[in-house]
Amino acid sequence: MTNRICVAQIGAAHGIRGEVKLRSFTQDPAAVAGYGPLESEDGARHFTIEALRPAKDHFVVRLAGVADRDAAEKLVNLRLYVSRDRLPPIEDGDTYYHTDLIGLAAVSEDGSALGTVTAVHNFGAGDLVEIKPHGGGEPLMVPFNETTVPEIDMTARRMIVRPLTETE
Repeated sequence: MTNRICVAQIGAAHGIRGEVKLRSFTQDPAAVAGYGPLESEDGARHFTIEALRPAKDHFVVRLAGVADRDAAEKLVNLRLYVSRDRLPPIEDGDTYYHTDLIGLAAVSEDGSALGTVTAVHNFGAGDLVEIKPHGGGEPLMVPFNETTVPEIDMTARRMIVRPLTETE
């Protein structure tokens, strides 16, 4: 498990005063403003949210020190992280930080190895687990729900996966 969690990603610049679109990855999307300074993936830059307002499918934020559109445009696609200890503890046994799922072995119900979890995506219709098959080939994408992922064993570092069939 990693010590830092990706909580947001900066999108396009918004307006001329340095505001940016921000996509939050937290369970309560507005909570991203309360975690304190956010940092770049390399840890070299820190950002404080001065103002946050909701938009259609994102937030518009003003970051301290980002005063104009040119500065905002340099931040496009920057992922923002916080230390795990600044996030609320997970109390529900069926809730996970996506980063904790990366690297789990994906196995079928009969125990056959399917591959390794390489990512968790959300393109707007719910989370998808990306599994890299052993031996290469196209990644397997499965919905992250109780039907296709009926069990996760964090101690054993494995996930039971029921791939969808063509009839489902």
